[in-house]
Amino acid sequence: MAHDYLIIGAGPAGVQLAALLDRDGRDYAVLERGSGAGTFFTRYPRHRKLISINKVHTGVRDPEQRMRMDWNSLLLDNPDLLFTRYTPRYFPDADDIVRYFQDCAAGLNITYDVDVTRISRDADGFVVEGGGRTWHARNLVMATGVSQLYLPEIPGIEHVERYDTFDTNPESFTDQRVLVIGKGNSGFETADALVEHAAVIHVAGPHSVKLAWQTHYVGHLRAVNNNFLDTYQLKSENAVIDGSIERIEQRPEGGFRIRFRYARTVEKVRELEYDRIIACTGFRFDASIFAGDCRPALIIKDRFPQLTSAFESTSVPGLYFAGTITQSRDFKKSTSGFIHGFRYGARALHRVLSSRNHGVDWQGTDLDLSPEAISDAVIARVNTSSALWQQFAVMGDVVSVTGDQARYSEEVPVAHVADGGLGPAEHRFVTTLEYGPDHDTVDPFDISVPRVAENDAVNAADASYLHPVVRYYRHGVLAATHHLAENLENHWDLPEVHQQPLVVFVKECLAGA
Repeated sequence: MAHDYLIIGAGPAGVQLAALLDRDGRDYAVLERGSGAGTFFTRYPRHRKLISINKVHTGVRDPEQRMRMDWNSLLLDNPDLLFTRYTPRYFPDADDIVRYFQDCAAGLNITYDVDVTRISRDADGFVVEGGGRTWHARNLVMATGVSQLYLPEIPGIEHVERYDTFDTNPESFTDQRVLVIGKGNSGFETADALVEHAAVIHVAGPHSVKLAWQTHYVGHLRAVNNNFLDTYQLKSENAVIDGSIERIEQRPEGGFRIRFRYARTVEKVRELEYDRIIACTGFRFDASIFAGDCRPALIIKDRFPQLTSAFESTSVPGLYFAGTITQSRDFKKSTSGFIHGFRYGARALHRVLSSRNHGVDWQGTDLDLSPEAISDAVIARVNTSSALWQQFAVMGDVVSVTGDQARYSEEVPVAHVADGGLGPAEHRFVTTLEYGPDHDTVDPFDISVPRVAENDAVNAADASYLHPVVRYYRHGVLAATHHLAENLENHWDLPEVHQQPLVVFVKECLAGA
């Protein structure tokens, strides 16, 4: 069985890419280890509450703009296949999203119950083996997610319980001292679930807790999981401890003793004892199925594949990636690790493949070559685009000007533009939505900290909150930058504040062109 495109994994990214290939009549197939689409979500999160928001009532009519508040839907042509139609819950139950993905996958060329065991190369591309069968593909796309638990190198870590397998019944922890290793959402989700039964709960990790409402990275601790912090600060026998676990030992009488090195106290090293320990230390990409001739390079403690700006392996040509495993491009900065981010990455990958293999230009429209037309197009998009909103600082809209021609290209990874993905252009405007450079260090609720005023066009470049940024490149070299003033309700369309200053900026950049 040979295909132009073979996708491994029928999770949200695999289904998203398959739907786009299917729409365009491409020769593709999908292999999925589970018995249905979205199998990962049949098990995770372990306590079954998603932290991806599902805002059904937005007061917005434009379907593109509504996707800003819908973090779970895929980008499909069928208007009925929106996750907001499946549940009204703001933080949905994971079972609902499994049902949704299975509906999205209906009619696609997906083969289930195939456990891929080996991937190698031949003269024509890739050879994929699993379940006693073999597939061949010119282009291979890994959409497997981060399927393996990441365990830090701590002596004795093999003896503890793991987030992916531990008994989630809170009553089994009654009157016990519990250590949760890991300060991410899975760690605090677990600790919060045990509060009513465990005697003592400590959540430990080498770095300080980072709150998503301050860093704007949704993978940091979310408010829905941070009730445990209240039990710590109000002295309810629980604690968050900063430091490193140097050793874990099993006690002869049962339970564990750990050697803990504090990060910021006079007493640097201490031995602590617990009845149970749970490792909630994140996940990693599984590269074990690759033969040596096509094993992709890995980065970030070997947790993720190393990618080019076209979502291609840096070491294996023709091997592409989609989904949460593409987050190495914006690790802990933007949203490629989550559905509401990587759905646009998957669409961008589809456009990359369409351009490289089928001669299809990046989606866009021709514009009149005038500052007013360019500015109007930018203003219209920043006020409605969900891709720029969700993939802040990562995805941009691009206006390319060569000679007397201007073309507006939508949703291009900014790194792909820098790498020449759209080809050369004499003049190029790249528009993104971005937070200010200090946004993750400023407490947004501290009114004593001076801030740039709303709709302050003069000082827009110093704004901390999300706002449009337009960068002008001359023959690929950054020549000027313009910030549009931030706005409380994210409406960047005031004539004197947003529109007119942008027209002046574009006109000055194109002067003499």
